[in-house]
Amino acid sequence: MNAIIQHSVLIVSGTQKGAAYITELLSPREFAPMTTALSGGDARRLLLRRSYDLVVINTPLPDEFGHELAEYITEKFVSGVMVIAKAELFDQVNDKMEPFGILTVQKPLSRPLFYQALHLLIATQNRWQHFDRENQKLRTKMEEVRIVARAKCILVEYLRMSEQQAHRYIEKQAMDMRTSKKDVAENILKTYT
Repeated sequence: MNAIIQHSVLIVSGTQKGAAYITELLSPREFAPMTTALSGGDARRLLLRRSYDLVVINTPLPDEFGHELAEYITEKFVSGVMVIAKAELFDQVNDKMEPFGILTVQKPLSRPLFYQALHLLIATQNRWQHFDRENQKLRTKMEEVRIVARAKCILVEYLRMSEQQAHRYIEKQAMDMRTSKKDVAENILKTYT
């Protein structure tokens, strides 16, 4: 039997009643912890303290409409974001949110639609997190390649090695010292620069 993965949720709503309604739609088995913010400013402060898997914004908020907060979250964090808007504003809000990859649903919320939208958001978020991890691995590898290349240049310049000799030297040092080529390269850079 598969274990249920819990997702942390920040619910942002201008009223306690709206926040309570959204909380009732969420299963505590799947969504925990659930935190509530009653304004965009409160949500921003909470986001600075911890990250959330999902953020559900029930518009309008008392200090802003809510689309500004949604855009801010997608620029600064890797949380999945859902914006809930009144039916008469849905098309307008959706047009603003779609370019940012923000899911928009309209009020009144039906439990099945909300549930489907939330799980679509989770699936999308899982894909983004996978891409983010892969991107981070590539950045780390590129940084290592840059440092090793700089160290090779130093060896060529100061010790008159060929590029191939410098490459072998760094590899051998890494093997002999049981460390990474990046660590060896960083030591070379510290020694000669």
